[in-house]
Amino acid sequence: MSESKSDIAIAQSVELQPIETIAAKLGLSRDVIDLYGNYKAKIDYTKLADSGRPDGKLILVTAITPTPAGEGKTTTSVGLGDALARLGRKVIIALREPSLGPVFGVKGGAAGGGYAQVVPMEDINLHFTGDFHAVGAANNLLAAMIDNHIFQGNALGIDTRRVTWRRCVDMNDRQLRFVADGLGGRVNGVPREDGFDITVASEIMAVFCLAKDITDLKDRLSRIIVGYTRSEQPVAAGQLNAQGAMAALLKDALKPNLVQTLEHTPAFIHGGPFANIAHGCNSALATRLALKLSDYVVTEAGFGADLGAEKFLDIKCRLTGLKPSAVVIVATVRALKMHGGLPKTALSEKNLSALEKGLPNLLKHIENITQVYGLPAVVAINRFPADHEEELALVRKRCLEFGVNVALSEVWGKGGEGGADLAGEVLRLTESARGDFRFAYEDDLGLKEKIEAIATKIYGADGADFSAPALKELEKLTALGFGSYPVCMAKTQYSLSDDAAKLGRPENFRIAVRGVKVSAGAGFVVVLTGDVMTMPGLPKVPAAEKIDVDASGRISGLF
Repeated sequence: MSESKSDIAIAQSVELQPIETIAAKLGLSRDVIDLYGNYKAKIDYTKLADSGRPDGKLILVTAITPTPAGEGKTTTSVGLGDALARLGRKVIIALREPSLGPVFGVKGGAAGGGYAQVVPMEDINLHFTGDFHAVGAANNLLAAMIDNHIFQGNALGIDTRRVTWRRCVDMNDRQLRFVADGLGGRVNGVPREDGFDITVASEIMAVFCLAKDITDLKDRLSRIIVGYTRSEQPVAAGQLNAQGAMAALLKDALKPNLVQTLEHTPAFIHGGPFANIAHGCNSALATRLALKLSDYVVTEAGFGADLGAEKFLDIKCRLTGLKPSAVVIVATVRALKMHGGLPKTALSEKNLSALEKGLPNLLKHIENITQVYGLPAVVAINRFPADHEEELALVRKRCLEFGVNVALSEVWGKGGEGGADLAGEVLRLTESARGDFRFAYEDDLGLKEKIEAIATKIYGADGADFSAPALKELEKLTALGFGSYPVCMAKTQYSLSDDAAKLGRPENFRIAVRGVKVSAGAGFVVVLTGDVMTMPGLPKVPAAEKIDVDASGRISGLF
C-alpha cells in the first residue's frame, strides 16, 4: 500500500459493496433501510422492534489537545473498528457528520484518512443525505416564525432587543456574525440586531443529536427558549406552535445514516455538533441503535478530551444513561513535540527534550479519563514514518507510570491490519470490566460550581472568573429552574486553557467566563469562555481553493 496517494485517491480506488450487503451484516432487511444511491442509506428505526438483545460495549475515542501537526482521531476510530472486525467481532463505527465549514476551511475533509476511511468520502464530506440542510432549515424556520410573530402584532410581547435565537448556515462566514435585518421600511419587518451561528453550533443540532425519537424531538423543540418578553419572562418555541413544522423538516434526518469503511465494516454517521462550541458527539439515537445491533461500538468525540470527551461523559452519558467500557486517547509524537515548543518545521527531528516538555498534555488527559471519570484507557500513538524509537519508548514509559498501556497504530497506511495491537488492548480493557464511571460534577451543584469543577478538574485551572453579565444570567437561569442542567463549555480547542497560545499543560491560569445561555431543548447550559466564536471564519488560504470537480463528476482536493 502506497503512502503517497491522497486520501481521496485511496477512497476512489476501492470497490464498495452495495449498502444492502452492509445492512445484511447487521441483520437489517431491505424494508428497514431507505436507499440514498448504491452506497448509503438511512435506517428507519421506527420499523425495528426491540429484540431484547443486550447492548454491545461502547468504546470512546478521544485525543490530546489538537495541534497543526495532526492527531488522527477519526482515522484511529475507523482503523480500530476495522481491526476489531478482522478479529471476528461484530462491530459498528459511530461517527459525526462533517460540517461544510471545516471542509472548505482548514481541514479539507473529515472521514478518516489513508486506508482507514468511511466511504463514499466525497458524499460524506459534502451534502451526504441532507441532514445538515434539514437542521439549518428547521433552525431558520423558527427564526422566521419569531420575526413574523413580532411583525404581526407581537401577542407574546417579545422584546425585540432580547431575541436570543440566531439564524444559521453551515459555512465559516465571519461576515454574518453580527448583522442588522428587517431594514427597508415597515413591510420588510421590524429592524433589529441579529446574527448567524454555524449550523453545527445551533441548538437544533444538539436537540437532533439527543432526541430518542420523533415524540421526544418535538418535546425538546417546544422547550427551546427563543427570547424574553419585556417583563423578562422566557418565550419558548412551543408558544409559537413551531415544533410540529420543525419536526416535519427533521423527520427523515432523524434516521441514522449507514455507510461502510474501505474494509466494508458498517458505520453510522449521524449528527455533527462541534465540540469547541457545542457538545461534540454523534446522535444518541445512532449510538443506541449501534449498541443493539453489534457487540462493539467505536465512537468518537470532537477535539481533545477536555472538550469532546468531557461533553460525551458529562452531557451525553448523563442524559442518555450510556457508559463507555474503554477510552482510547489518540496522540502523535509530532503533536506532543509541538506542545513542547518545537516548531512545525522541525517535528521530524528527534528531540526528546521537546517531547518531555509536551508529554504533560497527554498525561493530563490520561489523568482526567482514569482518575476524574474512573474509566480504563489506552493511549494510541498514531505512528508517523519519521517517529524515532527512543521517542516512542519515552511516551510508553511515561504512560505506564500512570498505569496506562500504549499501542502503536498504523491504520493510515495499513488499514485494520495496522490496528491489531490497539484492538487487542481495547478488548483486554473491555473484557476485564475495570473502571468505576462517575461524572466530573453532580447534578445538585449550582451552575457556577459546575463550571468551576470543569475548569479546575478537567482543564487544570485555578478557578473561573465570571463577567458581570454572566453572573447575572446564571442567577436568572437558576431562578427559572435550569440550575440542575449540565453545562456545555464553549472554549478554544487548541489549549487546556481558554488561551489558544498556551500549549502543553498550562499552570497558574483562570478561565474567563464571558457569557451564558440556556439550551432548554437540548437540556444544558452553554458557557462562553475566552474569545471562542459560534461562527468561525475561513483561513487566509481556504481548502475550498483546492477542491474541484471534472467533467465526469469526479471530485478532487478533499485531502
